[in-house]
Amino acid sequence: MPLRRIAHLDMDAFYASVELLRYPQLKGLPVVIGGGRRKADEDLIQSNQGRALHEIPVAEFPLLRDYTGRGVITTATYAARQFGVGSAMGLMKAAQLCPQAVLLPVDFAQYRHYSQRFKAIITDIAPVMENRGVDEVYIDFTEVPGGQREGGRVLARLIQKAIFEDTGLTCSVGVAPNKLLAKMASEFNKPNGISVVMEDDVQSAVWPLACRKINGIGPKADARLQGLGIHTIGQLASTEPAFLAQHFGPRTSAWLHAAAHGRDNSAVHTSSEPVSMSRETTFDRDLHAVRDRAELGAIFTKLCEQVAADLQRKGYVGRTIGVKLRFTDFRIATRDQTISGYTDQAAAIRHAAGQALKRAPLDQRLRLLGVRVGSLLRAQDAAALADTPPDPAQHDLFTVD
Repeated sequence: MPLRRIAHLDMDAFYASVELLRYPQLKGLPVVIGGGRRKADEDLIQSNQGRALHEIPVAEFPLLRDYTGRGVITTATYAARQFGVGSAMGLMKAAQLCPQAVLLPVDFAQYRHYSQRFKAIITDIAPVMENRGVDEVYIDFTEVPGGQREGGRVLARLIQKAIFEDTGLTCSVGVAPNKLLAKMASEFNKPNGISVVMEDDVQSAVWPLACRKINGIGPKADARLQGLGIHTIGQLASTEPAFLAQHFGPRTSAWLHAAAHGRDNSAVHTSSEPVSMSRETTFDRDLHAVRDRAELGAIFTKLCEQVAADLQRKGYVGRTIGVKLRFTDFRIATRDQTISGYTDQAAAIRHAAGQALKRAPLDQRLRLLGVRVGSLLRAQDAAALADTPPDPAQHDLFTVD
């Protein structure tokens, strides 16, 4: 029976790399992708009409130091990351760290195009692939011809080469006995690297790493572990399960213990069904929940309508409605509300989101508001279920009397 070989493939600085395909003159420079279409970008296009994109002089591109607004970074080139610039950071803050960086707007249509291209290449070679977002996938190498050679390195190299030849983009691949270890391995040799982890490598390759490197251990859990004197995966692995259970409960402690030993039996799911759909917006200025109630109410309603339209267009309904808030200090709060039936209606989504919002802290001004619908089900599969959404006329925090 062949050894289980699972790969995690992660495109290298995906959005930024796609932009560099059309602007190769920016290669090697600090480049930040973020915010929406801006006047500076329109001016760049207008002033260079008739000139190919790759011929636009570097000196004409808008710089991060000149940006004013509320946008956040989607991604950055590796040259920009060396200055401490990273995803989800406010563009104004990033301008303080790397003012000389070139600033480009996001182009999601282009990113989706290249995402579909590299995934089609993968499935032509290794058909068992789990879609994990626009720029990463899990792949089951186990039964694929060549998937066992050099522990999976040969097949990983083949996929890397095929993606680069077709798209000009690079990726990093980790191959291991399971998804948990493959995810960690893909970070070992970025960019454009391949890392192979065997079962016997866990102690030498994984145990010295920080606990935070385990996919599923977030900042809060990591802080709790550090408070218990557990800083590395090796220390976590040597901690008695009974001790972990006292602090994390039986289920989580069992998972922590298994993960620290590199054990994970989760399958590679080929279904591409979405887990949730969401819409969010960053405000031009910070808004106050009371003083800017009318403006927030209008934005809130629009977000709910947009999510509802997305659900209806793609044929899904959901029953877990949530809100996301980002405050002026970049702290994020989320709250969810589960309703009795599935829905794709804006009024029902807005009411449930409003109920969730009542449980969120509103002690600071807001810079971002988002609405999410989860626990999705295809509309035709939910047709037989009773859908009795709550009365949308009830008031919530952003209802104007």
